[in-house]
Amino acid sequence: MNKREYCGDEEAKSLICEIGKRMYEKGFVAANDGNITIRVGDDALWMSPAGISKAFLKPEMLVKTDMEGKVLQGSWKPTSELLMHLRVYAENDEVVSTCHSHSPFALAFACTGIEPDLAIAPEPMVVVGPVRVAPFAYPGTAELADSVAPFCKDNHVVLLANHGSLTWGNRPLEAWYRMEALEAYCKEIAILEFFPRKPRLLGEEQIERIMSRPEYGVEALGRHSGAAHSANGEPGVPLSTLSPEDGTLGGRDSGRGETR
Repeated sequence: MNKREYCGDEEAKSLICEIGKRMYEKGFVAANDGNITIRVGDDALWMSPAGISKAFLKPEMLVKTDMEGKVLQGSWKPTSELLMHLRVYAENDEVVSTCHSHSPFALAFACTGIEPDLAIAPEPMVVVGPVRVAPFAYPGTAELADSVAPFCKDNHVVLLANHGSLTWGNRPLEAWYRMEALEAYCKEIAILEFFPRKPRLLGEEQIERIMSRPEYGVEALGRHSGAAHSANGEPGVPLSTLSPEDGTLGGRDSGRGETR
């Protein structure tokens, strides 16, 4: 069944400009960083252009292409990360929106190759789902598109090693909501690093109950499948498997029983 929910051209352009403004105001991007796309038909999507701050996007600056990247409308150059975004759509035909940013806390995890997987609250499990680290690839290249391909069907987000993060969704605003939620989740885990005791995580039964609602359609955090890689090509390391000697929250239960 086709689950895609398209919006019209004008709404898509308005949403991209609004998302770009929010990205900039929240510190998710600096200078000309980041890119946003929204699909408006079976063979058409709008996107932010290359070389413009997301704080100053205007509808007339946006670019419309087909699903092969051919420009259909607009006089600006398409985002330099177009291949990466198109690859998500090609791998998962239900996707309607994508969002890429360099938000600082998510980027910090992406640089370490650590996959945040602590069950600290229901919302990250429901909105974000499993977080994986894709291998490093140079921005704007076909290799970068290849690096995210393995995650497009079974995940909603991916960390790009030493680069940033990429999120996607089946509705026009869903990728942006996941980007916000991902950054909040990474920030919350980083803050917990400074507390004198380990967090009281959700237990197995609590996780099962949260994830049993069919409309969520995502796996519980910590139950990943498939391969992940860090910047040097080695597998990503789930945070919950690290020991205290690693200087992190590692060694703490990732949601398998401690509920008191």
